Amino acid sequence: MNILLTGAHGQVGAALQPLLEPLGHLTALGREALDLADADALRAAVRRHRPQLIVNAAAYTAVDRAETEPALAETVNGIAPGVLAEEAQHLGAALIHYSTDYVFDGSRAEPYVETDPPHPLGVYGRSKWLGEQTVQASGAPAWIFRTSWVYSLHGANFLKTMLRLGQERDTLNVVNDQWGAPTWAGSLADATATLVRKARDSGDAAAFIRQHQGVYHMTNGGATTWYAFAQAIFSLRPECRARLVPIPASAYPSPVRRPANSRLDNRKLAETLHVTLPPWQEALQRCLEALPPISR
Repeated sequence: MNILLTGAHGQVGAALQPLLEPLGHLTALGREALDLADADALRAAVRRHRPQLIVNAAAYTAVDRAETEPALAETVNGIAPGVLAEEAQHLGAALIHYSTDYVFDGSRAEPYVETDPPHPLGVYGRSKWLGEQTVQASGAPAWIFRTSWVYSLHGANFLKTMLRLGQERDTLNVVNDQWGAPTWAGSLADATATLVRKARDSGDAAAFIRQHQGVYHMTNGGATTWYAFAQAIFSLRPECRARLVPIPASAYPSPVRRPANSRLDNRKLAETLHVTLPPWQEALQRCLEALPPISR
């Protein structure tokens, strides 16, 4: 199978690349090779490589900065996925695209299900919601995987910030009234590769994905707060000696309001596609195993 991966150097893309390589002929393009803000370049790349499957792991992820760059966020997160989907439809190919918990406003008391109406709070969430709509409007067979609180040892994310600040500061204030599922990029990559293998082995990946197409929630299991997530990180890395102080989100300066409840219900993924991601605590431990041992 001919696979095109975008965002190859991002958190999810970097985790996906080694898992997709054994599944077919993989073309992995990072931002320097493929700018999602350039629709013509996107169309040309798809037509040149003629993939049977496009995995779009590229995104504009700077949540705060998006408030001052709305056009760029909308182009990358909203318009570009639709362009990829349209090109996939023309080729008879399929698309895998990643979305976010930020399409919801967090006001629901229970975990969100796929049929709950989106109501994003900021530019980033609105741009990702637009991307879902443009993909679905294309008519291409597509899986849209909504995830949350993605981290890895690659790129910029909460885990790496905590590992750094935990050693640099004496005290660290962390928000304790926002709930979600920290999701390791490695878990997302494992689940995605499993599904790509199923699609390939069906003999017609596009037909398989069309049969099960739609939006799915894909996060590590369980839920926690940012503060408790930081506690878990520190418990596994004793070199992080800062004293953690729980604070409300209202005390954390930010140009955009974040969802208080980012919990996503993963039952549809398990029941329809028969894939389950491990609990977030287990995923965190696996992620941190790649760090050098702590010197004593």
